[in-house]
Amino acid sequence: MSKNLPYTAPYKGGDAFNCPNCGAFANQSWAEHWHNNEASLDGLTTSRCARCNDYAVWKYGNLICPQTSPIEPPSNDLPTEVKTDYEEAAKIVQQSPRAAAALLRLAIQKLCVHLGGSGKKLNNDIANLVKEGLPTKIQQMLDTVRVIGNHSVHAGVIDLNDNPQTAETLFKLVNIVTEKMITEPNEIDAIYDSLPEDDKEQIGKRDNTEK
Repeated sequence: MSKNLPYTAPYKGGDAFNCPNCGAFANQSWAEHWHNNEASLDGLTTSRCARCNDYAVWKYGNLICPQTSPIEPPSNDLPTEVKTDYEEAAKIVQQSPRAAAALLRLAIQKLCVHLGGSGKKLNNDIANLVKEGLPTKIQQMLDTVRVIGNHSVHAGVIDLNDNPQTAETLFKLVNIVTEKMITEPNEIDAIYDSLPEDDKEQIGKRDNTEK
């Protein structure tokens, strides 16, 4: 089990973010490019990573090289079938944020099924997650996904209102739910399992007595 590290997507003018070349969080230096030391090349800038010393090329604030998605990686604890959808959405989000958002809504449904939901009604699955300890704020985010994207998922119609910001929110939501419902419980179990058997036996006796 590995802890998911914080991620800062590359952005124009950023002092530090996760490098699109090596993936490390590192300071970035920026340069504009000029023609014959007189006229600047139209909208062209480069960033250089302090960790790997490699360059990224930007045009009008958009990352054009390397051609990689500025999306945080999927959680290490994301189920395989959900991770597949997440990674596919990350590959296409810059070209089609609407298609990426549709994939991510399906990924959220699959994640709910993995966590014990039926997969038939997202509303009921969210209610069950709340009973299992899902924080209220995350419940509100999931309900937003359910309400806005209900027709998109069930009728196979891509929501025309989806935009890059919507897709970026859905990427984060998938990882947040995974962190709260899979990663953190696993970490707590690992800490408890590391206790001496005598201590765990005493705790078990105490709990049975209280019942």
